[in-house]
Parts: sequence; structure tokens; C-alpha cells
Amino acid sequence: MSEHKFGFRTRALHAGGTPDATTGARAVPIYQSTSFIFDDAKDAANLFALQKYGNIYSRIGNPTVAALEERIASLEGGIGAVATASGMAAEYITFSALAGSGDHIVASSQLYGGTVTLLDVTLRRMGIETTFVESDDPEEFRKAIRENTKAVYTEVISNPGGEVADLEGLSEVAHTAGVPLVVDATLATPYLLRPIEHGADIVIHSVTKFLGGHGTTLGGVVVEAGTFDWGNGRFPTMTEPVKSYGGIRWWDNFGEYGFLTKLRSEQLRDIGPSLNPQAAFTLLQGVETLPQRMDAHIANARIVAEWLASDPRISYVTWAGLDDHPHFERAQKYFPLGPGSVFAFGARPSGAFDSDEARLVAARATGEKLIESLQLASHLANVGDARTLVLHPATTTHQQLSPEQLDAAGVPADLIRISVGLEDPEDIIWDLDQALEAATGESR
Repeated sequence: MSEHKFGFRTRALHAGGTPDATTGARAVPIYQSTSFIFDDAKDAANLFALQKYGNIYSRIGNPTVAALEERIASLEGGIGAVATASGMAAEYITFSALAGSGDHIVASSQLYGGTVTLLDVTLRRMGIETTFVESDDPEEFRKAIRENTKAVYTEVISNPGGEVADLEGLSEVAHTAGVPLVVDATLATPYLLRPIEHGADIVIHSVTKFLGGHGTTLGGVVVEAGTFDWGNGRFPTMTEPVKSYGGIRWWDNFGEYGFLTKLRSEQLRDIGPSLNPQAAFTLLQGVETLPQRMDAHIANARIVAEWLASDPRISYVTWAGLDDHPHFERAQKYFPLGPGSVFAFGARPSGAFDSDEARLVAARATGEKLIESLQLASHLANVGDARTLVLHPATTTHQQLSPEQLDAAGVPADLIRISVGLEDPEDIIWDLDQALEAATGESR
């Protein structure tokens, strides 16, 4: 009899969460402990030397956190995962494991503002250069690759511009160059898209967002496919002896688990952005209802996007599920259920303007008035909550970017990001309608 393969909804509830052997607890227990008992001196020595797997200290590994890691890895189709204290921490430990001073990363310019700053300021200060590619054409990424390039990086749905990445094209470019394709899939979740199935090697999530789903808890995770050849000569830190671990070699000693072992035993150990067990427990509760929530998010997003697109007070909508979006066909390929529920729109200012600058100033003021007039939607810096959320990125999440970077990131001054929640769609539309009337002075 062939082994049964459990479905996504079943794994969202059960993966990594078998009943506790000692107490019989059905929910994953919160192991609120900094450290764990060793059997004897030899056991302790073997654990510290990575000669066996086990729990040592919660900065490196914790049973509650491990359950979350296993569950998300199962949903993504990866061989394993390492959880972190936030999505930004997940990005940082990934980049710091892949690259060092003198190395180079190729990244899309259409990224969350904090990621742009991480790549353009923090990592550059450490000697790691990044080339930002403004085009979504994989050929432009190919042209940007150098001899010292260590990764190709993209968001599968850009935040907040709403572009959909050509994962298969980028995978071919990265693999031809002998580097991994690293994908931030936060806005997609593994329910809508599993990038590993389209050639990604490493998948990053801010678990804070849709995976957690309720806007209560920070967390991040790095999932690896387990198929990349880390011994191809471009990654000496994966193949050379590691002095702090008695000369072991990540690739030679751990094979397909080498990169994840390096992440946990080196980056997480030394940098320390660990996810605490209370947070892991809360995030596990969110993952359990991910499929049901995403179905509802997508249904509401479609209703709201189509309503906005048909409103004369709206100048543009960036949801790739609309047939006039430039990435509509790509979204149909990668997101048959729908391209998430985070997108952007611009409110059309009323009146006549004698210059583009005057119109831009008016559009920005209209957007600000719209946000201030909303009664149901929450104005805050998050996405993926059960509630509908709005934000003006140019003055918040992307405030630190230059005008040129804002343009490259697809963030015009009038752009309003919306994360469509789980309320009755009629109520979301009512709220947008009354706010648009207050902002433009016009009714639909």
C-alpha cells in the first residue's frame, strides 16, 4: 500500500504537532525554557559539536518553535525551516549566510522599503553590494550578475506595487549562474503559491503577516528546498572547514541540510534573532486556519478591487487579478486562486491642474484625506491581518527611500496600500465609498 500524502488543510493543522508523549496534550505545548538537560557529559559534548541533533538552548532551537518550523516547511514543500524573531531577521540571516564582504546580490527594485534599506544601506556598509533591477524581465537580472554574485532575490508579489515575479525565468537565470533564487513569499503564503515548485531554492516569510493572520505576533521563517548544489565552488563558506565546530564542513557533513544547519548553528547562534516559544505557539494557531482565511481574503479582494477599478474617482488599481493589469496572465499561471489580497490604488483628485507637480500635490492630499476619513479600515503599518488595513507607503514604510528609489519601487506619492480583510465585503466597500466622497467631494 503506497504512503498516503496528506492535503494542505490537514498539514496546516497537524504537521509538526503530534500529541505530547508525556502529557497527552493535543495542542503543541509552550516549552517556556531557556535551556534543556543533557543526559551526561558525552551527550552535551556531542550536541555542541553537532554530532547529534537535540535541544541545547532556546536561542538555537526550541520544541515549540520547531513545531512551527516543521509545519511551514511542510506547507511550502521544503526539507526544513529556521524560524526567527521577525521577517526582517529571516532576511538578514539568509543574506549573511550567503554573502560576505566583497560579495554581490542581484535584487528586484520592487521590494518592501525595509528590505531595500537592508540591502542598500546595512549590507552595503558591511561590504556586500546589491544591484537593484528595475525591470521584471529575467534577462535584465542576467545582465546584472557578476562573478561575485551570491543570490538572486525577489518578492513574488511586490509590496506595495503588486507586480508578480516571473519565478521560472528568474530560476533559470540564477541556476545558470550557479546561485540560488531567494524569494520572499509573504504576500502569497504557501496556500496560494509554493515558489519551490517553480524553481526557488530559499523561501522567506514574515510569519507576522498572513501565516499568523491576526496582527498580534512577530515572526519570520526561512525554508529551503534542499536541491541547490552548495558544492559548486561559489560558496566556500559551505565547503571549507568551520573552525568553531572542530573543522566540520556544512556541505560535506550535512548534505542537503547543510545550509539550514549553517543558518541555525552559525547565524542564529551568533546573531541571535530567535523566535520565542510564546510567539511560536500563537503563530501556530494562525497557521491552522490559513486555508480558510486565504479563501475569504481572496474573495473579498476580488470584490473590492473590481469595485475600485470601476469607480471614476480612482485613477489606478494594482491587483494582478484584474485583466488590465500588465501581469494578469502571469498571475493566472502562478496564482490560479488569486494573487493575494494586498494591492494598491490611487484616488483621482478633483479639479483642473496647470502642471503635473500641482496634480501630484493634490493627489497626495486626496490620498491623505481618504485615509483619515476611513471608519472601518485601520490605518497602520502592517498587512495580512484579519482586519482591513490601509497605509500611505511614501510617508511611512518607504519614507527612507529617495524619489528615484520610490519610482523604481513602483511607489508613486498618491499610492494607497490596502490589505483586504475578512469583514463583510459590503462594509469594506461602504467605508471606501464614504471616504472617497469625503476626500474628493464627489459621490460614485
